[in-house]
This record gives sequence, structure tokens and C-alpha cells, in this order.
Amino acid sequence: MAGFVVRRLLAVVGVLLAMSVLIFAIVHILPGNVAYAILGEYATPGAVAALEAKLGLNEPLSVQYWHWLAQMLHGNLGQSLSMDRPAAPLIAGALGRSAILAGMSFALVVVLGIGGGVYGATHKGRVSDRTLAFVQFLFIAVPDFFWAILAILFFAAWLHWLPATGYESIAEAGVGGWLAHLLLPVAVLTLGLTAHVSRLARSSMLEVLESRYILAARAKGLPERLVLYRHALRNALPPAITVLAIDAGILMGGIVVIETVFAYPGLGRLLVYAIEQRDLPLLQAGMMVVTAIYAIANLLADFSYALLNPRLRHGRSIR
Repeated sequence: MAGFVVRRLLAVVGVLLAMSVLIFAIVHILPGNVAYAILGEYATPGAVAALEAKLGLNEPLSVQYWHWLAQMLHGNLGQSLSMDRPAAPLIAGALGRSAILAGMSFALVVVLGIGGGVYGATHKGRVSDRTLAFVQFLFIAVPDFFWAILAILFFAAWLHWLPATGYESIAEAGVGGWLAHLLLPVAVLTLGLTAHVSRLARSSMLEVLESRYILAARAKGLPERLVLYRHALRNALPPAITVLAIDAGILMGGIVVIETVFAYPGLGRLLVYAIEQRDLPLLQAGMMVVTAIYAIANLLADFSYALLNPRLRHGRSIR
């Protein structure tokens, strides 16, 4: 197991280094001039040159990259150019609010996705299974922003049950007001991913239920609940865990859209603001944080997968 852990950790480090190069390159090929964006289009060439020298923008890109990477490794995420504040506290605050949104959504995706998959597999071919499949395909096919706009129109504008946008902490609005601002974005984030996980969990569960050892367990007279949840579900979980790790990254990407629609002050909205203001340090730091979250989610999925399937820890393939 130690060798497996070391291999996966080295892979994560390699991914983060590769992504740091890619993020730095993409950000620096964006059109426009950062100095003009900060000083305004009527800034004098002398002022622009002075600001570029202060920010190190006149140095070669390779030198800029190494300086930026060294600061990141020492925990310095840089200074926000548009707000003239350290980027780390801004990202930490926004990430905390996004973590609340993503954590609630992910918990619901795990419970509802796997539960829906088990239900569909155990009710294969019935009307309830077909109805559930239709709803799942509908949620997968229609983008999240459509459901977000529809939810705002129905629950906020028409029924006036929930606030349309914004965020309030528990200290400001109490538990009820805090939850009221979270219900719509959490529900919209959950819909598509739950349908995705549920479809895959159903397929995996059906494959396991048709295996010989399940037939043998039933032939021994074991209770159906024990067969389903102790034998079948355990072996059907690894593919679902892999998809859940991928969906954790999709969830972070989807948050950008949902937070923009609901005006939710999280990391996604902060990244959009950084792009609009051409705040390169803030944008680079925020993108690296998202990349790290995605890599860690996949690392945890690998560990969970290995615990459920010991053959992976010894580098053996599944046959």
C-alpha cells in the first residue's frame, strides 16, 4: 500500500506542475495589456513602463514563471492588482463559501446518485425505472444554467419562497436565512451530477447482480438485503467512486456558472471577476487552487478504489 500511495502522490505532483505551466501560459496569452487595464487606456507610456517594471512584466516569461512558482511554493499567492490586497485571504473567503455549496451538493449527489442507481437496478424494466431514466436523461441533457434561471423564475420571482440571488452568513440571517440562500444553487448543482452518477451506478449494479457469485449467494439462501448491500453494492461502487471524483472537478467548474447566475460570492464568481479585471495574480492563484482540489479529489478516489479492490494496490489489472 505504501508503494501505491507514493506512486499516486508523485503523479499528483506531476499533474500540478504541468498545470502550473499551462495556467501561466494561458493567462499570459490573454489579449490586452495588464498595465493599461490597471492604469486606464489614457495612461502615459512612461507610467505604463514603470508599472510593467514594478510587476516584472518586462522580464522573459520563463523568469516570470519561476518567480511565480517559487512564491506559490512558499505559500505566497500574490497580490490582487484590482483590489490591491493579498490574493490568499480573498481566495480563502471565496473558497469557504464555495465549499459550503459544493459540499452540500456533493453529499446529495453521493446519496441520491448511488441510491437511484441501486433502485433502478433492482427495479429494472418497471415503470418506475423507465420514469427515473427519462428524468435522468432530461437532467443530463439540459444545461445547469437553464435550470438555474427556471428555478429563479419559479421559486423566487413567482412564488416568492426563496431569495433569487446573494448570500448571507448564519450570523447575519440565522440558520433559516442562510439555508434559504443555499437551497436553489445547491439543488441546481445536484440535478445533473446526480443523474450522471445514478446512470453509471445502475449499469455497474446490473453487471454485478448478473455475476455468478451473486447467484451463489442467493442460492445459499442469504437475505436479499444482505446480497444487495454487502456483496453487490461493494463491488459495484469502484466505478461510481471514479465518476464521483471526476464529478467533483465538474462540480468546481459548474460552480462558476451557478455562482454567476445566483450572484453567489464564491470562488467561481471571484475567477470571473479576475478575468474581467485582468487581475493576473488573482486569476492564476484561483485556477491553481481549483486544479489542486480536482487533483486531491482524484487522489482520494484512487485510495478509496484501492481499498475496495486490493488488486490495484499490487499493480494488477482487473479481469
